[in-house]
Amino acid sequence: MQVETSAGGIVYRRDGDDTLFLLIRDSYHNWGFPKGHLESNEAADHAALREVQEETGLGVLRVQGTLDTIDWHFRFRGKRVHKVCHFFLIETAEQATTPQHAEGITECAWVPYDQAERLIAYDNARALLLQAKALLVRAGVIGEAPNSPALPALPALPEPPELPA
Repeated sequence: MQVETSAGGIVYRRDGDDTLFLLIRDSYHNWGFPKGHLESNEAADHAALREVQEETGLGVLRVQGTLDTIDWHFRFRGKRVHKVCHFFLIETAEQATTPQHAEGITECAWVPYDQAERLIAYDNARALLLQAKALLVRAGVIGEAPNSPALPALPALPEPPELPA
């Protein structure tokens, strides 16, 4: 079995009092998060920033925390593949996006949490969105809605790297 390692980001931005999350739509019309392969000797957080930049056209990004690593299995050209993807919470102030059509990204959309939760096609990606929300609630970026379920505890945030624009 072939093992592939990728990294990606749950990207958010503030819009007044609102927090919006960036979703991408793939060529299968599924909504999810930007991600892609690590290059040789590339750190996962740097790969996540690079992939988000490439797939969405966003320039100024900052890692705000580490989220879970997810994995899944699939077949590609008759071979079994085990995909492992490291995810990071990433902040931007930019609004304008440019989907990377060459990579099958057909659309980018900034949406509130509730809409993102409904649109995301995969359960493991929806769980990452919940983790991102928990980090943002703990950091005081967004408020917790009344009567919402308790959010899971997450590890302390490392010092985030920045990529030049």
